[in-house]
Order: sequence, then C-alpha cells, then structure tokens
Amino acid sequence: MAFENLSERIQKALKNLTGKGKISEEDINKASREIRLALLEADVNFKVVKDFIKKIKQEALGKEVQESLNPGQQVIKIVNEELTKMMGETAVGLNKSKHIPTIIMMVGLQGTGKTTTVGKLAYHLQQTEKARPLLIAGDIYRPAAIDQLKQIGQQLDVPVFNEADEKDVAKIVEDGLAEADKNKNDYIIIDTAGRLEIDEPLMEELERVKEVALPDNILLVVDAMTGQAATDVAKGFDERLDVTGVILTKLDGDTRGGAALSIRAVTGKPIIYTGQGEKLTDLQDFHPDRMASRILGMGDMLTLIEKAQQDYDAKEAEKVAEKMKANTFDFNDFIDQLEQVQKLGPLDQIMKMIPGMANNPQLKNLSVDEKQIAHTKAIVYSMTEAEREDPDILNPSRRRRIAAGSGRPVVEVNRMIKQFKQARDMMSKITKGNTKALQGMPGMNSPMAKMAMRKMGKQFKKNKRKRMKKMKRFHS
Repeated sequence: MAFENLSERIQKALKNLTGKGKISEEDINKASREIRLALLEADVNFKVVKDFIKKIKQEALGKEVQESLNPGQQVIKIVNEELTKMMGETAVGLNKSKHIPTIIMMVGLQGTGKTTTVGKLAYHLQQTEKARPLLIAGDIYRPAAIDQLKQIGQQLDVPVFNEADEKDVAKIVEDGLAEADKNKNDYIIIDTAGRLEIDEPLMEELERVKEVALPDNILLVVDAMTGQAATDVAKGFDERLDVTGVILTKLDGDTRGGAALSIRAVTGKPIIYTGQGEKLTDLQDFHPDRMASRILGMGDMLTLIEKAQQDYDAKEAEKVAEKMKANTFDFNDFIDQLEQVQKLGPLDQIMKMIPGMANNPQLKNLSVDEKQIAHTKAIVYSMTEAEREDPDILNPSRRRRIAAGSGRPVVEVNRMIKQFKQARDMMSKITKGNTKALQGMPGMNSPMAKMAMRKMGKQFKKNKRKRMKKMKRFHS
C-alpha cells in the first residue's frame, strides 16, 4: 500500500505526544528527529525534508494551543497542514481549452505505464465529463505499442488514430489533429515514445510534437516506485518541455512515497492524478489534503464517498438507508451491497480510508480472498427467499440445510449470520444518529480518528451550507 512504511513511522513518532498534557521543546525535537528519519527512509528529497522539519518546529513551538485540541493533537494538526502544503495544498485539474478540443500530450520514460495511463485518462474523462476523446498513437518505436493502444481503444469504444507506415511522429500528430477536428472530438490524448533514460533525440522529437500540437496540457507520467529518481526525471522533462502536471503511476506498489512528497516541492509542478492498480478504472484525482490524512492514519472518507457515488444509484442508496434505519436490512440487500463494495476496490484499501481503521493493527495484513466472497454468496444463495427476507427464522435445522447446499461448514454459516446481524444492528443505530455506536469500533477513540471525524464533520457542514445557498437562490 502507498506510504505504508512512512505512515507507520510518522504515526509512531506522534503517538507519544497525544497523551501528554504539556509538551516540551525536547518532546518536539524527539518527534521531529523520528519524522525526519521516516521521510529520508521514504526517499523524500533531503532539502524538502530539511525545510519540512524546520517549519514543523517553528509552528509547534510558536503556536498557542487551540482550546479544542490538547498539545499533542495540535502537533498532529501542524504536521497534517505542512504535509498538505508540501504536496500542493489544493487539488489541480486539467487546463481546459476555450474551444474544443482540449489537447493532452503524455510524456515519460519507458516502463512508467504511459500507454495504459492514456487509456485510464480517457476512461476518467468519459466517466466524469461524458467526453468523446481521440487517442493518437505517437509511440512508433516500442514493439506492439500501437497494438496495445488499439486494444485499449476497443475496450473503451474510443477511436485511436495511427499511421503505421509514417515514421515522422510530428506528421502523425498533425494528421491526428485534423482527424479530431473532422470528428469534433472534445479531447485529444497523444501517446508519445519513451526511452530508458532522458536523451537528446527523445527531447528533440517531443519538442517537435509540442510545436505541432500546441497542447493545453503536457502531463509527465512518473513511476512512483523510482523514488527520488522520479524527481530528477521530472526536472529533466520540465526544463525542456515545461510540463503542466504529473501523473504518478504504481502508487499502490510504493510503500515509501518519496516521489509523491518531493515532486511538487522540487519542481513546482502539481500532481494531478495517481494510478493505483492495473485496471483502466484505477486513476484518481490527487488531493494533497486527503493524502496527508491517509499518511497520518486519519482515513479518507471523502474519496471513499466519491468512489461510492460513482457506482451507487441515489434512489437505491436512499432505500437501503431507510431499511437500515428500520432494521429491516435483509440478505438480498446484503448481496446487492456486497457487489457494490467489490466495485470500489480491494477491501484493505477501503478500510484504511475509514478514520480509525487505518491505525488498527488487526487490519495491518487484512486481505480478502475472492474465494471468501464467493463462499459468502454461496451461503446466501442456498437460502430460500423467505430466509433471505427474514434472517431471524434461520434456526439450526435451516442452517444445516444451508451449509449442505452451499458446501460450507455449519460453523462458517453460523459465523456469517452472526456477523450480518451485528452489522445490521450497528448500522441501524448509526442511521438513527446514535454516534455512540461508533465508539466501540476498533481505533475510533484514538486522537487521530477523533481529529479525522471532526475534520470530516466540518467538511459536511460546509457542503451543507453550499447546498442551502443554492436552494435559496433557486427559490428566489
């Protein structure tokens, strides 16, 4: 998982401060040393680390403690704010052309996942903007690069422009632009060639493509697992091409996170997207504040909610919420929700977006085998319709029949039904506004979890105020 090692080290350094009523300068220095070592081991740029620690010390020793926070929580708040600033403070989107098409030129070294990222970005634009992109195959050197892009285009039902016999990439791009103009595509994404390292022929070719395309965005695709080397690559490309933003790929495989923490501070260029997975759906907007929350083990509920909203039907979600509130949630609903959750991604990643869960040692090695989910479904599908609608009628004889029908042990059937009932009761309390139900959950009483819940509550209130203002304008 991204930042896993760094996250553990920083949380450990801050944990010793949270229970103290008063914090000395020595306490701050000790925590700062631990954080500095954690960042350096995460392969964060040395100068970035030096400036970061200096700011934390200045803020922690110079600020008065807020009434709502104890001194330890105040330090966590400062670290959270400085991490966010290091990564850019606010999310940055694509530069949009005033007239279609918006042109995006993708650049980067070989092996960074550039061609796959072209497909991910096309899918992202389809989903978020109902876009009709055209992909231009500008990598004529790597074997099968054009075929790979064609396959991606077929999966997404997106046209791919290529000229197999043309050896001048700038000419291919020029002809592709004419094709997009003819078909009124609103986005053009240009896939370009890479090299194992930055060299003059590569840069000269990319500069020619830039002159022809006049792109609104030049996005540098960087492998997060290369650490500080990613920063050097970003500087090299930026000096010649003036990149507008960065896409970090393979972030899910990087437990250190040095690239994400260094690039913005060193180059001044924002990280716009992150790739976390191999599927075409695995591209996310980069939010510095949310990433800082994840690093500090405070979860990322806003991203989780946004992911859910992409797949959930609002009316269905409302029905389910009402059933939870009335405590009439049944196994039919359970199967529907299980399939929805599967769309969100691996369960271990989802759990770590929930405040309090990221710090829970019981979830450290959590992973859910697809077979386990299949077994759960088999148990439910072995129930009669009446049993699915009313789990309370599941007596021992019915459970034995279900076990035989699903091919699972009776003890597993009993455990699944017990867990279902416990979850149903807890969700009923939460939907009725009884937040005390959360206090029994592992990790929810930790200072970081409380801060995360406070932060999330403020965000929800802010969004609510915005909705109310819109409604007032509408009615007036």
